[in-house]
Amino acid sequence: MKLHESITNREFKLLIKPKGLDRRSKIAELSNQILAYCKKSKVDFFHLDNATTGLRNIYFYDTPGEDLRRNNIILRVRESRQNVWVDDWCEVTLKCRAHDLLESSHFNPAPNKKIKARLRLKEEILRGDDVGSKRSIYSNNAILDAVPLDNLFDRTLGSATKFFPGLAHLSIDKQLPLRIVGGTGNKILEACLPIGNLVFGDGVQAHCDIAIWMKSVGEPIVGELAFSYRVNDENRTQAKAHKRADKFFKKLQIELADWLEIGSTKTALVYGKPE
Repeated sequence: MKLHESITNREFKLLIKPKGLDRRSKIAELSNQILAYCKKSKVDFFHLDNATTGLRNIYFYDTPGEDLRRNNIILRVRESRQNVWVDDWCEVTLKCRAHDLLESSHFNPAPNKKIKARLRLKEEILRGDDVGSKRSIYSNNAILDAVPLDNLFDRTLGSATKFFPGLAHLSIDKQLPLRIVGGTGNKILEACLPIGNLVFGDGVQAHCDIAIWMKSVGEPIVGELAFSYRVNDENRTQAKAHKRADKFFKKLQIELADWLEIGSTKTALVYGKPE
């Protein structure tokens, strides 16, 4: 199993039923079950007992007719929070996410040359139709880490092309309005808790976390258990370790069957359309 040379990250994702996820005891129960499963599976898991939960607002921009989404494009904003306070700087991500690697990589999400960004081409591994299965989608990302919150897009799709020139090549009217998907009241509050690191082999160590999406504090919409690792020239050919991660993901679903929510990704829930 040799990974394609363009892939920079692998991320495994499982949606978790929302009920009770805003209770610390529920998260502890899930974390302990994962820890016990790792011991049984002989996968080293370095558990984090005192990790800090991060908070941020998440929302998506699109045209009223969701033209970006129909072109497999996602434009996401993450605002970091310290309790009730929102930072003046936000993270902006433009990605093309598709079922086909070539289709995803064909779109260039890179920002204009004056803007610093992290470029990532991720293989996102999701649960298939049945518990214990998997399927992949591919996400070609440009991540801008420090965009002034007051300097975001001004009403039209054309304004976003100042950040991301690749949008200009889409067959979409650039004068169309650009709005928050679902309206400003549809911003998501995300709580993200790192729970540990999984070791699948030499150079293949994945960080694992639990994210909870809420409409507001106390209203969980969905949870997501995810683990991910970087892919580079040193570990790309570690076929045994990559296969071990795949096997772990499929068997973990069986172990956590009672926790699993039906669906593909958190973004799909916001749009109300599967991926």
